[in-house]
Amino acid sequence: MALNSSSGYAAGANLDTTQLPIFDVQKVQLRFDISADFVAAQVANNVLILALSTGRILRFDLDNAEDIDDIDLPKRPAEIGVIRRLFLDPSASHLIISTTLGENFYLHTQSRQPKAIAGLKGVQIESIAWSPSQPTASTREILVGAADGSVYETYIEPTTEFYRRQEKYVKNVYNPQDGAVVGIYADVLSARPETRRVLLATAHKLLHFSGKTGRAGHDGSGSIYSKLFDSETPAVHEVERTGAVSPSSLVVSPDAPDSPPSAMEAQSAERAYAWLTSQGIFNGKLITSAADPAVLGRQLFRESKLWPHSKLPPIQTSGGRNRTQQPPISSIMLTQFHMLALVEGRITAIHRLDESIVYNQQVLDAGQSTLGLFADHQKNTYWLFTSNEIFEVVVTDEARDVWRILLKQGQYEAAQQYAKTAEQRDAVASMTGDHLISQGKFMDAATVLGQSTKAFEDVALTFIDHGEQDALRKYLLVKLSTLPKKAIMQRMMVASWLIELFMAKLNQLDDTISTKAELTTPGETGLPAADMQKQLPVVRKEFQDFVNRYKLDLDRKTTYEIVSSHGREEELLYFANVVDDYNYVIAYWVQRERWTEAMAVLKKQTEPEMFYRYSTVLMAHVAVDLVEVLMRQQQLDAKKLIPALLNYNKLVGASVPLGQNQAIRYLLFCINHGHTTEPAVHNTLISLYASHATTDESALLGYLETQAHAHEQHYDADFALRLCIAHKRVQSAVHVYTSMHQYAAAVDLALKYDHVDLAAEVADRPGNDGALRKKLWLKVAKKVIQREKGIRAAIDFLKRCELLRIEDLIPFFPDFIIIDDFKEEICAALEDYSRQIDDLKREMDESANTAEHIKTDIKKLDERYAIVEPGERCFKCRLPLLMRQFFVFPCQHAFHADCLGEMVMGVIGAGKGRRIRELQKEIGRGVALGKRREGMVRELDGLVAGACVLCSEMAVRVVDEPFISAADEKEEWAV
Repeated sequence: MALNSSSGYAAGANLDTTQLPIFDVQKVQLRFDISADFVAAQVANNVLILALSTGRILRFDLDNAEDIDDIDLPKRPAEIGVIRRLFLDPSASHLIISTTLGENFYLHTQSRQPKAIAGLKGVQIESIAWSPSQPTASTREILVGAADGSVYETYIEPTTEFYRRQEKYVKNVYNPQDGAVVGIYADVLSARPETRRVLLATAHKLLHFSGKTGRAGHDGSGSIYSKLFDSETPAVHEVERTGAVSPSSLVVSPDAPDSPPSAMEAQSAERAYAWLTSQGIFNGKLITSAADPAVLGRQLFRESKLWPHSKLPPIQTSGGRNRTQQPPISSIMLTQFHMLALVEGRITAIHRLDESIVYNQQVLDAGQSTLGLFADHQKNTYWLFTSNEIFEVVVTDEARDVWRILLKQGQYEAAQQYAKTAEQRDAVASMTGDHLISQGKFMDAATVLGQSTKAFEDVALTFIDHGEQDALRKYLLVKLSTLPKKAIMQRMMVASWLIELFMAKLNQLDDTISTKAELTTPGETGLPAADMQKQLPVVRKEFQDFVNRYKLDLDRKTTYEIVSSHGREEELLYFANVVDDYNYVIAYWVQRERWTEAMAVLKKQTEPEMFYRYSTVLMAHVAVDLVEVLMRQQQLDAKKLIPALLNYNKLVGASVPLGQNQAIRYLLFCINHGHTTEPAVHNTLISLYASHATTDESALLGYLETQAHAHEQHYDADFALRLCIAHKRVQSAVHVYTSMHQYAAAVDLALKYDHVDLAAEVADRPGNDGALRKKLWLKVAKKVIQREKGIRAAIDFLKRCELLRIEDLIPFFPDFIIIDDFKEEICAALEDYSRQIDDLKREMDESANTAEHIKTDIKKLDERYAIVEPGERCFKCRLPLLMRQFFVFPCQHAFHADCLGEMVMGVIGAGKGRRIRELQKEIGRGVALGKRREGMVRELDGLVAGACVLCSEMAVRVVDEPFISAADEKEEWAV
């Protein structure tokens, strides 16, 4: 058995819902046989309960159409009566069944056996207020409205024990004494569950109770609503009594589709109610808060309104004429925004907000009985049941016109919440903004209109005409946030205008504070200077946030001009820092000679160009701080800072000692720590050392010596020499000459400035070059002899060089000099010469004896011989030596003449090889004869057999050749 809905909208979810009617009634096709009529029905949480006249109860799971339970009551209808009412809680966990004979049964969703509620025996149940917490294991505390006007409280907990009562207690807690309780509803008013509201309806009265209940009945130990009904006086709304009996009921709207999952929160959310009376439908919002909780009920009834029966469309008779008497509404139901009324088989939908009729359709045949309208509060589905048919009221995009209705009613904020499309939101924003302006709420209007498409110039002029610069600023901020990124020019213009407004506002506040006057603007009351003092940082912070967010939309040049024209120094610098224009910031401080501020900015920079650009001016004023910063920048090119260093030295070079000269300090840092080899850096350092006013050249000389000790010379020697000579840095110039090995020039320069000791030191530098040393010392000797008044002192000084002789010095002595002054030196020289002559004679005698021995050895060479054995072989070809001409060497190596020639040709030089080939060719052709031939033969023999190819130096030349050549057979040498 199953049932299928014939609704055609399920497959059209992607259709434009604005083209479909909001309400449409679809008949549900029953796919099972019904043996009896429906007598009661309920639906909740996609569970459908149908009661048949035979006493059977059918339970359907609408999510699974095949899932059905067939449940029978414990007794036959003849004993307990026919089922008259079903009450199903919103979670579909608990079902209470009431019969015509006052028998009441409880059925849990996990059970198939209804059990009688003994405590309610004989009670005709008309309505039930389920617990706001919507429990599933038990009902918790519930209120039961009876036909006799009594209100009972009970707590039902299902049990499997047959003899155990399910209801923990049943208590009569109230009786309005106004007939049957046709409707009752309970919810929680605050986060504290003991503060509740009970809405109770009879045919003529609607009572509202609100207050604290007793302790929470978690264990079902006793009533909690007794305290509420006993201590609270209800607010009452009563209708005029008429003699005719008309249907009456109380309904509430279902949970919102986006309501929180918590049942308690869903119950406490604000929803609507409707009370069907003889006069019409009294409806309103179930407000949960009020200025005074004690008057919540009166406020609720005051804000509610009656929709009378007279507004129902007239019913036409079969003849096409309207009926004169309007039949009463038999059943009502609330959706999210509409009231559905059932009148003789016709369903009419009334919009709760403007009471307009949006649907009016005859669904049933004339005279067809119905069970009424029912709503699934959790799933937002709506149903109509007859005695043998089921209809679903399909709701499509119910909130589509809510925004328009709220807008007409002036509920602009609420309208904005229900506006879905861009066009709807824009229309709401425009009208809301105009309304706020008419009320003088310009700041609120600026926020709303900024999000609308209303003409920009109209809105801006409106604020300007009213003198609302703050509102204009707010409007432009909102408008700027809505402009697309591609609208570059528009965004730039709006952003620039905002800069102007911010500056004007800040100046206005400053003026007010400085003059301690009251600020009076149209539409505002005067604000004292103290309030302005508090407002100033707020506006400044707003400006800073604006610049940070929209810095890409601001043109730098335009912004600088606007801010500068207002004289806003702090804002100017803030903008420059935000856009990373540190060049502008430093330039700003430099122009005002605020060196500390300029250095504070420069310390945070890493871009080399910033240092190159401002180093000249900063070196002239804050050299120490600048050098500290420069030394922390590893990526700087020191060569580009040389102009700044030279300018600094020009300004303070004479007045600052070398140890405090910051240019020299930085250059030394680059050389010693940066290990720069850039000649320009080294040359600059030499220039600063040489040009300084001090006469002490130890610093310069120390630098030059350091370079020499490190075997480096990264400076230009010619340049350094010119500077040293120009500034009379003699020691340094001599050092440079020496490093260039120009010892003569170094000695001359030292002697020119009477630095005799320095010249003598340089004269000893050539080392092993005795001739040069003697030449240099002679220059020194000449200077010493000319300078010293005593010949003895000069001679003592010159004894430092062992190369000088007395005869070398005599030409430098004056013409008239007494020989006694250097008689000892002359005598010593003569004695030395005598010893040298004796040594020469001895060497000559030894040379003569050596020559005689050589002559003797030469004569003995002619008598040398070598013995060649008969079987001796050539060391080259290994053939018998006596086969052809051969050579035998003193080392006993023997070769055939031709074999020896081949071996010699392989190791001898190219020139000698070419000569051997020429001699062999001449001798072989027989052209040369006589002595010429003999000479050629001797020459050839000398070239070929001059030395043994295996023992002489020729063997050394072939030491890198392998033992096995490519011509050798590899098989013979295999391992």
